[in-house]
Amino acid sequence: MIRFRSCLAASIGLTALAAPALALADTPPGKLILHMRLRNETVDQDGFGKDAEALTLRTRFGYETPAWKGFKALVEGENVTALAEDYNSTTNGKTRYPVVSDPEGTELNRAQVSWSGAQGDAVVGRQRLILGNARFVGNVGFRQNEQTFDAAKASFKATKDLTFTYAYIDKAHRIFGRHSAQGEWNSDSHILQVDAKTAWCQLTGYGYLLAFKNAAAQSNATWGARFAGAHPLRNKLALTYAAEFAHQTDYRNSPTSFSLDYLDLGLGVRGPAAWASVGLERLDGDGRRGFATPLATLHAFQGWADVFLVTPPAGVRDLNLRAGGVVKVGPRNTPVKLQAAAHEFTDDDGSRRYGRELDLLAGAPITSELSAEVKAAIFDGAQPGFADRTKLWLTLEYRY
Repeated sequence: MIRFRSCLAASIGLTALAAPALALADTPPGKLILHMRLRNETVDQDGFGKDAEALTLRTRFGYETPAWKGFKALVEGENVTALAEDYNSTTNGKTRYPVVSDPEGTELNRAQVSWSGAQGDAVVGRQRLILGNARFVGNVGFRQNEQTFDAAKASFKATKDLTFTYAYIDKAHRIFGRHSAQGEWNSDSHILQVDAKTAWCQLTGYGYLLAFKNAAAQSNATWGARFAGAHPLRNKLALTYAAEFAHQTDYRNSPTSFSLDYLDLGLGVRGPAAWASVGLERLDGDGRRGFATPLATLHAFQGWADVFLVTPPAGVRDLNLRAGGVVKVGPRNTPVKLQAAAHEFTDDDGSRRYGRELDLLAGAPITSELSAEVKAAIFDGAQPGFADRTKLWLTLEYRY
């Protein structure tokens, strides 16, 4: 904890000095990108003799040109440095510790050319892809090493309420880094999506055809649809609702045949400064494998303890209650974000309990560029294959 406090103090001092210096510098036209995140993650997990402590600093630095006839170019590098490395990063060989998937490394994070116009937009190069709620394709933004893609993406607005999107993915640069055997997947994948806005919901239809040359077991074809919306109630409240269904099969070079379903249902209430919801998410399993979302931002789903990053062969059902809001504190009315979630996990038909989890979060801005967050996940396993674990994150983040 002393090391963390010292590094926090150093980071605050660094960003306090950097902000006015950057503001006064004669920067070229366009957008300078500077993003620093200092985080201490601790993991206490059954089955390990030692607790993990990962104190890491992630720095991104880049530049985006001003627009010229709708065109822009962007380049961004990323570095992750471990200031305390008592954890298994998946590449450092420290297997006596629990896993914290934040390996050290320096890489080109993004290098892209984009175009934007009245009828749509397009991006070519190494880029960030986030589709919908990131349940199937996302950037895994919570981890220090972001997931980006060598891809070409185009969106066409047929009308103001109807958009067609296509993306071709040539390579996925995953969170494990280029030194990991699973750090880069060579891909021949096609993304198809249609988004339509109606008076009562946002409707999305999609087809994700994923083929990976060096990860054939993850190749799959998923077709599905989702709708989500809100209905106004009294006293500035709104009823929120969402439903999604998808069907997944083997695709291209997949070594096995499978046919699995996905279901997500949610109902809630939203007010000006708070919200609450109840949800049911089910990923089926056939006894050999579970429904897979290999390019998803997995941390955002099924609990922050990340117990179910790989769906069990018997599938998983997540019954969850979530709530959040913003309260203003202090003489400056500083907005403090609060969030909590409770999960009950079983197999896909509900006959066998896996465990339960409680997630808690509090975060607040310190300045317009600097913010702090405290986050915790407590998982209580009910089966030998799902070990008890407690995770705690203390984060300081700077964005210029």
